[in-house]
Amino acid sequence: MPRTRRRHRTPSPDLYVDNLYDRDECPSYKRRRVSNYDSYSSRHLRSDKFHQSTSNYSPDYYRGDKLSYRDRSYSPDRQLPRRHRDSFGSSRYRSQRNSHHSHHSSRHEKRRRHDRRRRSNSSQISRSRDNSERAPSIEDDEEGHLIYRQGDLLQARYEVIRTLGEGTFGKVVEVKDNQRNGQQLALKIIKNVEKYREAAKLEINVLEKLMERDPEGKHLCVRMLDWFDYHGHMCLAFDMLGLSVFDFLKDNGYQPYPMHQVRHMSYQMCYAVKFLHEMHLTHTDLKPENILFVKSDADATYNAKKKKDDLRVRDTSIRLIDFGSATFDHEHHSTIVSTRHYRAPEVILELGWSQPCDVWSVGCIMFELYTGYTLFQTHDNKEHLAMMERILGSLPYRMTKKSRKTKYFYHGRLDWDDNSSAGRYVRDNCKSLRRYMLGDTQEHRELFDLVERMLEYDPTQRITFEDVLKHPFFDALPAHQRCDEEESKNVNRERSHSLSR
Repeated sequence: MPRTRRRHRTPSPDLYVDNLYDRDECPSYKRRRVSNYDSYSSRHLRSDKFHQSTSNYSPDYYRGDKLSYRDRSYSPDRQLPRRHRDSFGSSRYRSQRNSHHSHHSSRHEKRRRHDRRRRSNSSQISRSRDNSERAPSIEDDEEGHLIYRQGDLLQARYEVIRTLGEGTFGKVVEVKDNQRNGQQLALKIIKNVEKYREAAKLEINVLEKLMERDPEGKHLCVRMLDWFDYHGHMCLAFDMLGLSVFDFLKDNGYQPYPMHQVRHMSYQMCYAVKFLHEMHLTHTDLKPENILFVKSDADATYNAKKKKDDLRVRDTSIRLIDFGSATFDHEHHSTIVSTRHYRAPEVILELGWSQPCDVWSVGCIMFELYTGYTLFQTHDNKEHLAMMERILGSLPYRMTKKSRKTKYFYHGRLDWDDNSSAGRYVRDNCKSLRRYMLGDTQEHRELFDLVERMLEYDPTQRITFEDVLKHPFFDALPAHQRCDEEESKNVNRERSHSLSR
C-alpha cells in the first residue's frame, strides 16, 4: 500500500463530533483528527446577545470551579425548591399549627390534608431519585461535561435519548424535541469551560447569519434550529444527519466513490461554499469530515475477490457543517487555518488568505473522493511544499520571495534534499497530478482539468466557485441534482434546443 493511502483509524461517532487529535502533531503519517475548538483565534464577540443567559438558576449554588445550579423551573426529578422547605409539612409549621388548633380547626384540617399530599409526593420524588441515583442538582464532571441521563429534560423541551459522540469541545446528544412533535435532533452540548464557551458563541453568530439568509437550508449548509445557555453549557440544536463522506469512505475500505457520485457531491460542495463566499465568509476548515450525508443508507454488494461487501451510498445529498472557524472578511484572520492536508500554499507561506483558500481545500477533497486517499499525506510544512512541487510543479518565485518563512527557501527555491529519507519518500510516492487519473475518458480529463485550476498556486489566479460551477465537468449532472432552479431550467432549455436542431 503506498504511503499516501490513508490508514485506518479508531471508529468515530456519526454526527457533529469535532476531531480529537491534531494531524500536525502526529509522529507517524496516520491521519488523525484535530479539535476545531482548540484552534480558535481570539476574536471579539460580535453580538451582545450572547451575554444574556437563557437559563433559570439561582447563583447561591456556585461550588468552586464547577457550576452546580439548582434549577428552579423544574422539580419533579430534582430536590424540591428552597421556597417549599418551610412549607406546611415542616416541624416549625406544625408546632405553630398545633398551638392554634382549637381556633382554626377547619383551616388546619385542610392544611393537614395538603401536608399528607405533599409528604406523599416528596417520598415519591425521593424514591425516584434513589432508584436513578441522580444528583439533586445540575452538575458537571471533572472535565466540564454536563452530567445527564436518558430521559432528562433540558429547557423543559429537549428529552435526552442517547449520546451520539464525545470530543474535546463537549458531547453530541440525540434528543426529542417536544415542541416539534417529538422530532429527533442532534444537540451539541459544549463543555462548561470558558474557551469552548466563547468559541461556541462565535459559531452561533455565524450560524444565525446563515439562517437569516437561508432559513430553509437551500444552500446546503447545516441549519441551527435553536441555541441556549444551559447553566454555563452552550447548546446548539441541529437537524439529524448521516455519516460524513470520510467516515463512509473509511467504512468502505477507502474504496473511491463512483464518478457520478463524485460529480454530484463536488457540485454540492462548490454550491454551498459559493454561498458562503457571497456572504464575504470563508469557511477555512473544509475537509471530508465536515461534509455529511443527509442519509448514509447504503447498498452492499459482496466482493468475492476481497471477501467483503462493497458499499454504495444510495443518496449523495450532503450538508456542510462546522462553522466554528468561519471568518468574515472584516474580522481578524488567524495566521494558520485549515487542517493540514487541505491547507493552501499561501497559508503555509503566511502570505495572508481569503476565500481562495477554500477553493484549494475543495480541490483536495474532490481528488480524495475520486481516488480514496489524501493528495498531500504529510505533517511537515517543508515536506508539504515539496509534495506540491512534485505534483503541481515549482512554486512561483514571486510567492517564495514574499514569504516570511525564508527558512524553507534558498535564493527563492525550496531548500529540499531529494536524496534524504524524506526526499526519497516524496520522490517515490508522489507523481504529477495527471498520472493519478484512473481512466482516460472525457469525464476523467474534465475532472482533472478542474482540479488543476482549483490547485493553482497563486490565489489571485485560482478559479472561483462561480466559474467552477460552469465547468464542463458538471455538464453531465442531471437536472434534478442541480441546486439552482434557474440553472436547471437553463440546462434543460439548452439541451432541448440542441436536440431540436
